[in-house]
Amino acid sequence: MAGHDNISPTAHYTGYVWVAHELSHPSFATLKGQALYAALRAPQWLSARTGGPTMDAILLARHTLIDLQLERAIASGAITQVIEIASGLSPRGWRFASRHGAAIDYIEADLPAMAQRKRDVLQSAGLDSANHRVVDIDAFADDGALSLNALMSSLDRRKGTAIITEGLLNYFPTESVIALWGRIAQALSRMQRGLYLSDIHLGHLGDDVASRAFIAMLSRFVRSQVHLHFDGEVSAEQALEHCGFGSAHLLRPRDFAERLPHCRASGVNRVRVIAARNGRWD
Repeated sequence: MAGHDNISPTAHYTGYVWVAHELSHPSFATLKGQALYAALRAPQWLSARTGGPTMDAILLARHTLIDLQLERAIASGAITQVIEIASGLSPRGWRFASRHGAAIDYIEADLPAMAQRKRDVLQSAGLDSANHRVVDIDAFADDGALSLNALMSSLDRRKGTAIITEGLLNYFPTESVIALWGRIAQALSRMQRGLYLSDIHLGHLGDDVASRAFIAMLSRFVRSQVHLHFDGEVSAEQALEHCGFGSAHLLRPRDFAERLPHCRASGVNRVRVIAARNGRWD
């Protein structure tokens, strides 16, 4: 398929994690993802045995918590348009488009090689639908055909719109993240109401030995530095509001353990889920 060699290891790996835990369709799994998953089983087992976090536990906690927040917003009627940026081989677009049908429009937006790969998977497996499409984007572009602004101009401003960035922020320095937040806040301010959902690893949560070991392992895996942002929840929430969101809250996975089984695992509170809003919410 087009652009296969340009797809990141994390896209392959997370795509397989969702399949392995029955959150996805088998068509989203790749042989490379399966190999990476097998290679990391031993270090993850060791981390769990010593009381540390595991990559899978954190991935599953953040993914299902974002799902819950999005589901609530759609079920209430507040959100009917969704843009998921850098979705990789995530099944969320397919799952939500299948579940809600014509009640929502779900747009996945990714770099061209990854976007083409996703379109190929959906089409070949018969998973594509009229209310689910995949488009090319450069989320860090200020303008141009691949910018977020260009994509937003194609949407209905009268509808509530959600933007999701899962697994993206900690691969970029804080100044780039703040610039991205500004673009997203501005884009959502044009809509009747807007919801931004993401995950983030905060600086103060990487101070203990287990967290440092986990971050080092993750950095080696993704072949680049993993960036930790801000010194706590309050400073992150203030930064989001400064970027133009009307309200911003960082959610702790363990607070949702009663509802979400994947939020009960050890170490999942090393990640936070962002829920930021703009516009009119009743």
